[in-house]
Amino acid sequence: MDVSFLGGPVPQRGIGVVAPFDFALDRELWRWVPDDVSLHLTRTPFVPVEVSLDLARLVSEHETLREAVRALTAVSPEVVAYACTSGSFVSGVAGERAMKGAMEQAGELPALTTSGALLDALVELGAQRIAVVTPYTRSVTDALEEYLSEAGVQVCGRSYLGLTREIWRVPYRDVVDMAREAVADAPDALFISCTNLPTYDVIPQLEAELRMPVISANQVTMWSALRSIGKTAVGPYQALLDPVARRGPASLAAEAPAVAVEPMPLAAEAPPAVPEEEV
Repeated sequence: MDVSFLGGPVPQRGIGVVAPFDFALDRELWRWVPDDVSLHLTRTPFVPVEVSLDLARLVSEHETLREAVRALTAVSPEVVAYACTSGSFVSGVAGERAMKGAMEQAGELPALTTSGALLDALVELGAQRIAVVTPYTRSVTDALEEYLSEAGVQVCGRSYLGLTREIWRVPYRDVVDMAREAVADAPDALFISCTNLPTYDVIPQLEAELRMPVISANQVTMWSALRSIGKTAVGPYQALLDPVARRGPASLAAEAPAVAVEPMPLAAEAPPAVPEEEV
């Protein structure tokens, strides 16, 4: 059959993504992306180190990021995102800005990081007091809190799993349990950290139950990257992305009296969680 009349594939906008070597959620990133945008992913070189502050520093060395960005320029993305939360907050606010600058210099194009996108998302939501949920050990979670504090954001509650490997296997149920524990002090928003932690389906359900905006590492990364090229992330009923959701359940906490909220049924869960490591 002659298909030449179709005229070729639909033109695509391009976003480059630099991810750590152990990143396992490519498909989750794609769920936030509209059909006319392509993601071009590359990974940092393997290092035999478990998830820790040491690993965060290794995967975010400037030369590592520069080499990854140079590789991505072969397919001419319009922006490059470093999709790693701990790697982009481990050196503080100044360190995040330096990483962004190194990437922009290497590719001669705009760049962003997950932790920088997080701060932009909090400004977008007007959130200054937040709760955080992480799969990390205590030391890595402490470093996230220090980064946020340096940026003028107060962490008023937190919960973490203490994992050092296979974070992508954590089920939604564990994420929900941590979220419920972390928000006891009525924060403005909840942040779920780590780009290797599945969150897409659980965000709207947590917003409906907790009555506050819920944002995650992969969500803010894709939101920021797409916004930088004039596109909108795809995420129904997620307050950061959907104005209707922002006017709905996520905005009701300050207006409604405190009542017990019946949890909504969860979407299909990810594979079983790995055992929690010693902190």
